[in-house]
Amino acid sequence: MKIERQLMNSLIKWKDSTVRKPLILRGVRQCGKTWLLQEFGQRHFESTAYFNFENQEELSAFFEREIDPERILLNLGVMAGIHLEPQKTLIIFDEIQNCPRALNSLKYFCEQKREYAIVAAGSLLGVALSAQVGFPVGKVNFLDLTPCSFAEYLAAAAPQLAEYCHSINALEPLPQPFCTRLETHLRDYIALGGMPEVLCSYIDNHDFVAAGQILAEIVNAYELDFSRHAPVKDIPKLMLLWHAIPECLARENAKFIYGEVRHGARAKDLEDALRWLQESGLVNKINHVKLPQLPLSAYEERRSFKLYLSDTGVLRRLAKLPVSVIITNKDIFGEFKGRLIENFVQQEFKTLGIDPVCYWTSAAAAEVDFVIQHGEAIVPVEVKSGLNLCSRSLRVYRERYKPALSIRCSLQNLKFDNGLLNVPLYLIDELPRLMALL
Repeated sequence: MKIERQLMNSLIKWKDSTVRKPLILRGVRQCGKTWLLQEFGQRHFESTAYFNFENQEELSAFFEREIDPERILLNLGVMAGIHLEPQKTLIIFDEIQNCPRALNSLKYFCEQKREYAIVAAGSLLGVALSAQVGFPVGKVNFLDLTPCSFAEYLAAAAPQLAEYCHSINALEPLPQPFCTRLETHLRDYIALGGMPEVLCSYIDNHDFVAAGQILAEIVNAYELDFSRHAPVKDIPKLMLLWHAIPECLARENAKFIYGEVRHGARAKDLEDALRWLQESGLVNKINHVKLPQLPLSAYEERRSFKLYLSDTGVLRRLAKLPVSVIITNKDIFGEFKGRLIENFVQQEFKTLGIDPVCYWTSAAAAEVDFVIQHGEAIVPVEVKSGLNLCSRSLRVYRERYKPALSIRCSLQNLKFDNGLLNVPLYLIDELPRLMALL
């Protein structure tokens, strides 16, 4: 089973662009970058030349002397055993962060050989780019690949049901049989997460144990990256911070506090480790905002924040939460289980490209899980993971700021009433389209 990635459309637009530059594809390890690029090459180019700077260490020798794109292309063609043709060959530089000079060479390909289609990818590209001195961002295009969204999973697991979701054109309740099936798939997805190999294993075999073993290997690979690629002085901090995130989310307000990761710790003690996790794509930071006004980014309080992981499956694994809790419980509401659903919503927001995303509190008396910017409006988003829809915090926010639109994400059916849009958790991917129906 293969899962079709929505980013394929963005890659096609890049290929056809008249102002195309070398492309950098960023994304956390095991989110499907290599497969997507090779599939892209197979579908839309006459040939593909794939080079991996992690497995083919000899590649770095081509970039050691003065960077000459024409000479490099000649050497790469000999190594690949094919003629690299402009517009017809997709050239893939995978795990390019292992060769900083190859990364830096992209600016020369942009200036001298832009007719060649070159894509660079890597699981730690964010970390590499942050350390790259003088890298000219204006000489490359960027795309970000996230773990599979629920919509991408659903399209593979239940294609007709996915098509039905895409066809919804009215803000009215869905037929209950569809809701039941969608909720079942949602629970599976939240338990497994969005890593393509994990999801494909489950779709093919319907075996949570086998899929869970793959997920465990992915988590282990992340932790091995700490020891292989992070600064030596930060490795103990990374491990400490990484394993503390589920505990931080489990607390009542989930605000991240350095001193609760390690007794007496302050920002300066752990901020380098946190930045590494963010740049690697493993952790998403959501800042607090007291005053939800335009532009939202101008009112973010960057010292007060929450941390979410890039994938719900990874979070569940780190938290040691059994799959059965997600799959079988009628009401998946609970303090930590609620945070798992928040993580899911934040993950979907990132896939949708919704930015910035913040959270709002009022004198510790009320808290709205997310606030997002939609056009010229600030929209509060409350996440309810179970059946209890009482939300004092959202009521306080609405009374104070009178937003034209508020959103509640829950297991309840689709509904719009008095400025409140209830979006079922399994329709989060459709949120931009549903909002356009208002």
